[in-house]
Amino acid sequence: MNLSGKILIAMPGMGDPRFEKSVVLLCSHSAEGALGLIVNKPMPDLGFPALLDQIGIATGPAVREVPVHFGGPVEPGRGFVLHGADWRAAAGTMEVPGGLAMTATQEVLVALAQGQGPAQALLALGYAGWGPGQLESEIARNDWLTSDAAADLIFARDNAAKWSGALARMRIDPLTLSAAAGRA
Repeated sequence: MNLSGKILIAMPGMGDPRFEKSVVLLCSHSAEGALGLIVNKPMPDLGFPALLDQIGIATGPAVREVPVHFGGPVEPGRGFVLHGADWRAAAGTMEVPGGLAMTATQEVLVALAQGQGPAQALLALGYAGWGPGQLESEIARNDWLTSDAAADLIFARDNAAKWSGALARMRIDPLTLSAAAGRA
């Protein structure tokens, strides 16, 4: 099973509060594990220009306003820019199935600071990571639903609506979800 390019939608019984009502884009998934970015948990007190200033990247007059998110609990000081496949860094851009890409180098930040770079972008600080078989176990335990990713959902500005919006695309009413797993 390869879920690269899919989204994970946290179930109501998610035991980890960091992932409560999370929507996670899986950037890579293989037998060695998985790496994903939470796309609906904005950093409340950190804007993109302030972050650029903190890391010493000068902004131009056309600096883009890029949403800054909590990408996950692993390496929270490391940034990842999730963006459309319309832009690539000279090195360090990973293609994500479904027409998306992720860049973890400063080249994309410099481009965005100058009003250039990808048309759509989201900056995630940290990432969600799973070891071999761990994600599959969590899915079997009913921690996550999986679905196709859509750029309009991933890059939507209304973060509060992403979780219910992801469920609605699957024709699932959040009120009908149970926190308990079962077998028929």
